[in-house]
Amino acid sequence: MTAPTSGSFATVRKRRSNINPTLQAPPKNLMRADECQDVARPVAAMALDMPRGCTDALHTHRRAQLLYACAGVMSVVTREGAFVVPPQRAVWLPAGTEHEVHYGVPVSLRTLYIEPRTHEDLPGHCRVLEVSDLLRALILAAVNLPTEYNLTGREGKIMSLLLDEISAMPTVPLHAPMPKDERLARVCRAMFKDPMREQKLEDLARAVGMSRRTVTRLFRRETGMSFAVWRQHVRLLEALSRLAIGRSVTAVALDVGYRSPSSFTAMFRRTFGVTPSHYFAQAGTPDDTGTAPE
Repeated sequence: MTAPTSGSFATVRKRRSNINPTLQAPPKNLMRADECQDVARPVAAMALDMPRGCTDALHTHRRAQLLYACAGVMSVVTREGAFVVPPQRAVWLPAGTEHEVHYGVPVSLRTLYIEPRTHEDLPGHCRVLEVSDLLRALILAAVNLPTEYNLTGREGKIMSLLLDEISAMPTVPLHAPMPKDERLARVCRAMFKDPMREQKLEDLARAVGMSRRTVTRLFRRETGMSFAVWRQHVRLLEALSRLAIGRSVTAVALDVGYRSPSSFTAMFRRTFGVTPSHYFAQAGTPDDTGTAPE
């Protein structure tokens, strides 16, 4: 799990990505992300296979975006928070959201660009969404439709149902809120990039030039949780990323600082409502990476 590498969130830089052309999926629509912003349809879909270690630097889109991982794990960082997106989950980014995406492992990516105000019930804030079997099938179908699909025929109905289904998806708690104070946010982004780094509240206070008491009060006010709870949550998100790529519960528990698998499993259950094995059993594993029947 990796946060932005450098640069201020106050400045939007031109999008850069290190995409290996040999790893791209072969969708019917080969448009670039910037070309998807102005197509004469409310929804544009794109498929890419992203190599390990690839980063899309800080950028925005004119349209809202749904990023869906058929396989692999990605992390997304915005002003609102840092999000982990395991397989069979998706992250929703409203139009104009500054964000950076990191692909720590190879990711089979399907993304939708949606014209603002196309559907009144679409989310208004960044969040990670469940992906139902129906929504997954609709996303895969959308990638295989023509760019200028028939608005009044079957293709238009698929896209309309797709928007309805996105609006109906529940949110899953796979994010760590970011403080609004830029001094705190800068340290938190670094911790999200390296969640196993030992950093105590005193270290945070020293790094931002505040008293321990001031940091304690400000951090809780801006994130809704104490620094210790926030750090623990970030480590659980890192654990989820490692579990999603096939590491064992025992190995991950030790990786993220727990003394035993049982104590890790208990904390995982308190945070996510189920044990690690049940969490990934519920998510399911697809048997393809983007081919839908036509």
